[in-house]
Amino acid sequence: MTVNTATARYEGLGKEGKGHVTSRSGVIDAPYGFATRFEDAPGTNPEEMIAAAHASCFTMATSFALAKAGHTDGSLETECKVTLVPADGGFKVTKSELALKGKVAGLSQDEFEAIAAEAKAGCPISKLLNCEITLATSFES
Repeated sequence: MTVNTATARYEGLGKEGKGHVTSRSGVIDAPYGFATRFEDAPGTNPEEMIAAAHASCFTMATSFALAKAGHTDGSLETECKVTLVPADGGFKVTKSELALKGKVAGLSQDEFEAIAAEAKAGCPISKLLNCEITLATSFES
């Protein structure tokens, strides 16, 4: 079992407030707030961090699934887009779109897609999210 932590602090309230988020490892150390979430200001936001978590978890799950299937070399790259929409007087994350590009010698497109779909279903972050999760693949052998 592993337990990871992050801390978020917010000074001020509402749109004028300023936040800062850090992780135990120190890798995440960034400002966040209304402007970083909705106005493209420098910093991060919760949806960006969810996208990073989902992309990295899914890519690692796919890598391990390919290794388990006997493949020893290749490359994977996943882009994840997390959608935040207005809902019920607030906001709701409705979708996490994974787009996987892979290059693995000796692997067929069908096998790649099957392994990626299995990895998507088994990825711990996929299991955590309660929204639509889509997957598009692009493959070269």
